[in-house]
Formats: sequence, C-alpha cells, structure tokens
Amino acid sequence: MSPVEEVLDFLIVGAGISGIGMAVHLTRDCPGKRYAILDRRDQLGGTWDLFRYPGIRSDSDMHTLGFSFAPWKHEKSIADAPAILEYLNSITDEYGLRPNMRFGLKVVSADWDSAAARWTVVTEDKDGKQGRVLTRFLFLGAGYYDYDEPYDANFPGRKDFKGQVIHPQFWPDNLDYQGKKVVVIGSGATAVTIVPAMAKSGAGHVTMLQRTPTWMVSRPAKDRFANTLRKFLPEKVAYAITRAKNIFLQDLTFKRARSAPDKVKDFLEKQLKEHLGPQYNAADFTPPYNPWEQRLCLVPDADFFEAIKAGQASIVTDHIEKFDKTGIQLKSGQHLDADIIVTATGLKLAMAGKIAVAVDGAPVDFSQHYYYRNCMFSNVPNLISVFGYVNASWTLRVDIVGEFVTRLVKQLDAIHAQVAIPVLAKEDEPEAEDIFADFSSGYFQRSKHILPRNAPSLPWRINQEYRKDRLDMRQAPLDDGILQFRRVRETVDA
Repeated sequence: MSPVEEVLDFLIVGAGISGIGMAVHLTRDCPGKRYAILDRRDQLGGTWDLFRYPGIRSDSDMHTLGFSFAPWKHEKSIADAPAILEYLNSITDEYGLRPNMRFGLKVVSADWDSAAARWTVVTEDKDGKQGRVLTRFLFLGAGYYDYDEPYDANFPGRKDFKGQVIHPQFWPDNLDYQGKKVVVIGSGATAVTIVPAMAKSGAGHVTMLQRTPTWMVSRPAKDRFANTLRKFLPEKVAYAITRAKNIFLQDLTFKRARSAPDKVKDFLEKQLKEHLGPQYNAADFTPPYNPWEQRLCLVPDADFFEAIKAGQASIVTDHIEKFDKTGIQLKSGQHLDADIIVTATGLKLAMAGKIAVAVDGAPVDFSQHYYYRNCMFSNVPNLISVFGYVNASWTLRVDIVGEFVTRLVKQLDAIHAQVAIPVLAKEDEPEAEDIFADFSSGYFQRSKHILPRNAPSLPWRINQEYRKDRLDMRQAPLDDGILQFRRVRETVDA
C-alpha cells in the first residue's frame, strides 16, 4: 500500500472558489483543525486558471460571486479571469492558506472506514506515484464538470476540415487568428464572451452559429451604485450593501421570470432592439423557452451587440449538416467559410470530481442518494460537497455551506463525536424529482443519470432559493432527528 502522507481533520479537494471559501471558514471558525487543500493543477484558481479563451470573465457580478468576508475592490463588477485570480490569491495570503495547499495531486479514490471513522484518500502525482491521506471529513470542491473531457457534439465531417477546431476548455497558447474567419458554435455565456473578444482583437470576422437562441441581457461592467458607495462608506459596509442589493435583484428577476414570463420577455426584447437597432432579428434572439428556463446570458457593456453593429461579428441560426474542407455546410443550404472553428457547445458534467467514492469498500452511486441540506448526501458520513446556484452566483452557496459545516464540526467536538451522517431509510425516501427540473439547459439534461436525487422540499434537496437556504442552514437545528452523531472507540492518531 502507498504510504500515509498526512492525517487530517479536514481534506479539501480543489483550490478554486469552493475550496478556498471552505478553507477560510475553517481557519476563522475552527482554529486548530488540521486541514489541507489538494489540487491536480499547479496553482490555485480552478476554473479561472483552467480556461484561457479570449475575454474570459464572470457571468455574475463580483459582489455576489465574491465572498461575504472579502470585499470586491475592483472598479468593474463584471470581472475578467486575471482579476478574479488576483482576488483569490489575495484571500489566500490574507488568511495564510498557502502552506496548506498541495498542488499537482489528483485525488483518485476515497473510502470511508466506519471502524476508524476516517476517509482513506488515495492521491496520484503527475508521475503516477500514489500516496494516502487519512481525514475525518472530506470536502469536495472540484466543481461540477469534467476537467479532462468537454462535451463533444460529434459533428460529422470534422476530420475533413482543413483549419483548426478548438474547444474553449483547451484553448491553445498564442493562437493566431488575426484577419481570419472564425465560426463559434454555441449561444451560451462562453460563445457570447468569445465572439466580441476575438472580433475586437483582430479576427477578420466572427460568426456565432447557433441552433437555438439564448435570452440575453446587457448591464454595465461597472456597478455605479457600488462605486458611489465606496466613496462615502468603509469598504466592507459598501460591499455588504451592494451585495444585499444584488442578491435581492437576482432573486426578484428570477421570480418575476417565473411568475410573469411574458413581461420579462417584453423587457428583454425591448432592450435588445434598443442595443441593436436595425441589426435586430427576432429569429436570432427569441428562444423557444421562457427566460430563466436556461441561465440568462449576460452581455457586459453590450459588447456583443456592439461587435454586430460594427460588422465585426454576426449571428447565424441554423442546423449543421456537416463540416467540410473549408468550413461548415448548413442544413438550409448556406455555407459558412472558416479558418478556425470554436466548438463552444457546452461542458460535460462530472459528479464528485470523478473520484471513486466508497463506504466500507462499497462504491457510492450518488444517483441513488438524496442531497441533504444542500451539501451532504443521505447515508454517506462526513462528506461535504458544493454545487452552486443555477439562478444566482456560485459563491453564495459556498458561503452558507462553509458556515453550516463549521457549525457542525463544533457541535461534534462539543459532544465528543466524530461522525455525522444524514440517515434516510429506504421506506422513508421522499418522492424524487429532477434536481434541475425547471431548467432545460443541455448539460443538465444530458447528466440526469449521474446526479443525486432531489426531494420537493428541504432538507432532502439542493434548493435554488438563496435567501431561504441561508436562513435554513443558519438556524435549522443540527439534531433534527435526521443527522445522527456517532462516536468511535478507537481513532487513528497522527
């Protein structure tokens, strides 16, 4: 067996937003706990370090994508990846997290030992050398998609194309697209980011080829309200007020889209017409679904629309028949010439970072377990995971999960217990529903078979209402009759 390299109270998998957020909560609220953060990459940042495509930025405002404990200080509220990485690095240094980070280590498996009340986690470095880490709690903050393999739409004729085919997840260094014809396949946030960025930085022309339009909304990259408050109030106070305002508006917009979709459609269409003028074509901007049945696509400073008006970019709504030597043949008969094709066709979801999770040697099939209070799983002990909000910023969930987990850890210490397990007997299982039943995005629909079960109400669900979740996770009693605490007679010491 590989050697035991560390014995910990808490092991965090992933040094991105989720992992860093959890580490800060542990550092602040559970001092003295031994923890480490493992990441397969060579530096922190997760998604924001992995993706390198032109213009990569947040699709949420940084007053809600930022942490509650760390004010966002940049002028722009819609931030690019370098600014987000700077933010994460500053937090890492402020809270002294760096000594606890272990890079270049992939987590291969995790097996819970009920007798010892610990996880045995097997890691692998880039040379294939394996090691073991023993930990009381395991926190999965590795994101929600497959880092190795993006979604492949399997377009016919791809091998016939003589130019370059690129997926945004694996953007090549120093790609030369100056003066070239670029076709970006897709209509989501990635495509809407890449198109204006490439158009502005020298591409000959960029065409966004979409099968189905996406609802888009523009807003200024700079939050005037936030920047005005910062002139008169302390940084933390201004940030807290702006954050509360934006959380309220996010929630209001989502609920309005559900209760009065036609009015929200009218608002979005009116804004599109104002931005595009004569270039507005309803067929290219009117999806066959209501707003917020898929994530609303943010266009900061109307940059996507400006690229279209300037003639640097265009939209084609059609279906692909095949790739050929010089571009893409469409089913309508139109042909799109291309030197470079970017397949921004979506991500492939992965559960638990593709880690082989087991309890006493028995593999855990997450699709047979229910979420418990947004972060644990039925009948799986001492395992925490984060899946952020679909209708709001990811970090909102990270913060409330961090608060809940540290409250749980302190409760276990108080009663001299080591194990917390949300117990759900087979006969007591609630009626299951799709986690994302209200969202029609392709990557959700393609991944139903791997996702945990969801109940109609708390605690056995991952909810999509932040303010309600925050109240529940802060105030709901830990000894709710479901979460059971256990002690072990013998433990493994460092």
